[in-house]
Amino acid sequence: MFIDTHCHLDATAFDPDRAAVIARAHAAGVMTMVVPAVEAGGFAALEALAGATPGVARAFGLHPLFVDRAQPADLDLLAERLDQPSVVAVGEIGLDGYVSAPDLAAQRQWFAAQLDLAHEFDLPVILHVRHAVDAVIQLLRRARVRGGIAHAFNGSRQQADQLLGMGIKLGFGGTLTFAGSRRIRALAAGLPEDAIVLETDAPDIPPSWARGQRNEPAAVARIAAELAALRGSTVEDVAAMTSRNARAALPRLEAVSGGA
Repeated sequence: MFIDTHCHLDATAFDPDRAAVIARAHAAGVMTMVVPAVEAGGFAALEALAGATPGVARAFGLHPLFVDRAQPADLDLLAERLDQPSVVAVGEIGLDGYVSAPDLAAQRQWFAAQLDLAHEFDLPVILHVRHAVDAVIQLLRRARVRGGIAHAFNGSRQQADQLLGMGIKLGFGGTLTFAGSRRIRALAAGLPEDAIVLETDAPDIPPSWARGQRNEPAAVARIAAELAALRGSTVEDVAAMTSRNARAALPRLEAVSGGA
């Protein structure tokens, strides 16, 4: 049994066949899927999806790539969503240094405000850290949240160790399936057992065998096999290891029905 710690099942890309996508995930052994919000306008739809679908866990947050569309009142809406026991994390939040807009100054303001909410509600965070790991670490040191997951981690071993020291697990997905992703593959092979969780970021970041196609949570099973080969382990051990780590990072996953 596997846990996909990061997928966007609420995305419009899944509107034509969402039920079939979820069925394929279950058939592949992916019984728990964490779906982080990206905008306040999507909160209600995500709530409905998670409420109606066993094994789907909800997280709420304002994604750094969309904060230019956010309003101050969105933080109040976010606080209302976070104040319920079914929420597993604040996310997807963080910084993106790859884009020029929204600028990092605006992203920082929204990220810091959401870290404050994570502290207030004693929730872990699901972090977007693209080209911004050091800046994210800097703000995390001030916020003192209760751990979480750095999604699609692509930093150095030193940065990895800093995040792990703050209780942040590292998410690995389709990128590690490419032979050319040497740094990510080396990290995935060498990190401690308690460091790694699996993810897809579906419909984005497809693995090597689905390049250019829509990604799906079912891919976690084959990603786990790739990770097992890198670590000289078995798929069963990787499934147990990463599921254990996911629950440690997001303790409320224990209560998600259909969980791995």
